[in-house]
Amino acid sequence: MKIKLIATSLLISATCFAQVRREVNINKWQFSRDNTEWQQVTVPHDWAISGPFDKKWDLQTVAITQNGEKNKTEKSGRSGALPWIGEGFYKTTFTVPSEYNRAMLKFDGAMSEPTVYINGHKAGYWAYGYNAFRVDATPYINKDGKDNTIEVHLNNVEESSRWYPGGGIYRPVTLIMTGDTNIDRWGTYIRTNKISNGNANIAIDTHVHGYENIEGLHAEVSIIDITGNIKAQSNAKIDKIGNMHSEMNIADAKLWSPESPYLYSVVTKLYCGDKLIDETTDKTGIRTISVSAEKGFMLNGISRKIQGVCLHHDLGPLGTAVNKAAIIRQIRILKDMGCDAIRTSHNMPSTMQMEVCDSMGMMVMAESFDMWKYPKCKNGYAKFFDNWADRDITNLVLNHRNHPSIVMWSIGNEIPEQWSVEGREISRHLQDLCHSLDPSRPVTQGMDNAEKAIASGFAKVMDVPGFNYRVYKYDTSIKQIPQGFILGSETASTVSSRGIYKFPMKITDNGVYPDGQCSSYDTEYCGWSNLPEADLLMQDDRSYTIGQFVWTGFDYLGEPTPYDTYWPSRSSYFGICDLAGLPKDRFYLYRSVWNKAKHTLHVLPHWTWHGREGEVTPVFVYTDYPSAELFVNGKSQGRLFKQTYSVAPSSSNTEKPQLENMDLLRRYRLMWDKVKYEPGEIKVVAYNANGEKAEEKIIYTAGKPAKLEAKADRNEIKSDGNDLAFVTISLTDNKGNLIPDGSDELTFEVKGAGSFKAVCNGDATSLESFTQPQMKLFSGKLVVIVESNGKKGDILLTVKDNKLGKTVKTKIIAIP
Repeated sequence: MKIKLIATSLLISATCFAQVRREVNINKWQFSRDNTEWQQVTVPHDWAISGPFDKKWDLQTVAITQNGEKNKTEKSGRSGALPWIGEGFYKTTFTVPSEYNRAMLKFDGAMSEPTVYINGHKAGYWAYGYNAFRVDATPYINKDGKDNTIEVHLNNVEESSRWYPGGGIYRPVTLIMTGDTNIDRWGTYIRTNKISNGNANIAIDTHVHGYENIEGLHAEVSIIDITGNIKAQSNAKIDKIGNMHSEMNIADAKLWSPESPYLYSVVTKLYCGDKLIDETTDKTGIRTISVSAEKGFMLNGISRKIQGVCLHHDLGPLGTAVNKAAIIRQIRILKDMGCDAIRTSHNMPSTMQMEVCDSMGMMVMAESFDMWKYPKCKNGYAKFFDNWADRDITNLVLNHRNHPSIVMWSIGNEIPEQWSVEGREISRHLQDLCHSLDPSRPVTQGMDNAEKAIASGFAKVMDVPGFNYRVYKYDTSIKQIPQGFILGSETASTVSSRGIYKFPMKITDNGVYPDGQCSSYDTEYCGWSNLPEADLLMQDDRSYTIGQFVWTGFDYLGEPTPYDTYWPSRSSYFGICDLAGLPKDRFYLYRSVWNKAKHTLHVLPHWTWHGREGEVTPVFVYTDYPSAELFVNGKSQGRLFKQTYSVAPSSSNTEKPQLENMDLLRRYRLMWDKVKYEPGEIKVVAYNANGEKAEEKIIYTAGKPAKLEAKADRNEIKSDGNDLAFVTISLTDNKGNLIPDGSDELTFEVKGAGSFKAVCNGDATSLESFTQPQMKLFSGKLVVIVESNGKKGDILLTVKDNKLGKTVKTKIIAIP
């Protein structure tokens, strides 16, 4: 007995004097596709993004039931036509200093079915490539500074995705080293209980590992503002099962919102007696969310309709390898449009993405699954659902529940089980699981069969009933569900190619052409979807709608609808912005409605139409102004006013034709549809509500190609080897007018404190590699991505057009 007491005393002493945690990003790895030949890579890493594009990689003969297809056809670009299928192997080494007794590896995402080995021992496995997971490395590590080897095996099987999933360890890996007694980051839960008269009550729960047999264990929790001032502080004991609960009041609290994304720091210090043995810092935003039939969606007690977009997880030419600068650029572009929310479709988000949304002010619907038990593709998540769904939901919520940007969870997208009692019970179960882990947020999912989802009870059990498309069924659906409100969880699916216009202009749900492009008149969509204005009208005119998420904010790799059977076509046309992140015309349509802080005046199409002289070439204007006048070479084409158009509530599902006509468009667009093309200029003069001239815009016919122009999104980037600058290159005439059909091949060279990273022109039919320093312009533009290389100093990008014999140079500075 005496020996045992001495041993326990020594254990307590060792724990109490342990070193405070250390978290290290492990980013240098060796990578192989065959476990034989290896190359050095930096994680996050996507092994497939360099290509080459080839229809053979995931050639499928299927009927896409989500698109209403009944007969199987060959699909050549459904998952991006990139070599993501097959095995991948990663390995690296790490050390654990002697002062740390425990080590854990956190993988934020690895595609897919990652199996982790430490020093030759199988240490962990996770089935779902989109989810974060943790591996306890402690039983397998060598301590005292000796090397430890991590090996990760990945396996992507064919027909396991409906879009491009990427391949590799595409999100960060973190080594977390602590003492035996430590704070569980996923056991920390921070939420706002109440906001009243400017004061906020904040609740914080924390779980501690290794609490057993430790006397005097307690925690100090501080809430600190951005200036470093402590706004509230609490001391609490750790209870008998390792938990701590604290509630604090903050006076004059600064609230988090998209307009003012204020973040506090929550610092938790764990003490054994008076010895600090662990410490964590979490960012939090003070805000409340609720949804009801009476008030709709409310943030901080104020009703607002969600102005959101759906986003897949790839970053265009960067592939799926997550990058902070690229995410920041996306969010900045979306916020300029007036967007205030994103839906992570149809996958679990990265921690990095959520941190950016926290800091920049973007609300998030965090989604989980694209399928449950019924498979949408042969080897999809359905084969894991029964054994893994609860574990995946648990990791999703625990990993992300402290992010103020997340305003709701989504448990699925267009689940085939939506018409069954079984599906209803699965919905109830997954929603209850979310509530048990995070009672502060509502739960939703996207349903695409309103009648069956309502009849089965599937829609009725959800906190937030989300309906995908078929907006003309809203009036009937709202009468049959108890919630009293509807979320447009996926809307529009309008298709367009930047800078491409098709004649005659027409409204169609089947616009396909020999060149594999779609018209930027923004009047083409898919058989299951609709014009953008249909959703805008329902959001504006129906008090029971709480907002929408447009499909999609940016083009993404895979799903090249309406060209699923066309080769070459390997990426989507749905984006409001193209794959390079360049806004399409549709960007300005949404901006004219959503951005209340700035005026919008956008004219389309371009006015360089060699050979169309005398032919009808409609001119559209997207603007928040109520009226405008169009001039062609000084001749007035008339002044137009936005027209009143509404659809009366109906008890039937037959309103679709009323949401597919030119009268609807005239409510949100100014359209001169009889204009005949003549070279020169078109000028639009916009008038405000008082009839006063407010703004004008002129579009000129371009002359001969004369020069290249370069514009970087930033002139300074960090010299950390991860930061990126996005440089837009345009071909213009000698007056700076864009050459709208410019397709010259350009080459790129980067010298100094940076390197060439990638390039993209936004053409869904291009088979040129993103990672080679040459590419053709598409509609006169492309984007070059430059990366810092770890050194400070000047980065010089040189772009050459050998056909034109012109060069443009851009300097970017890499700073510490």
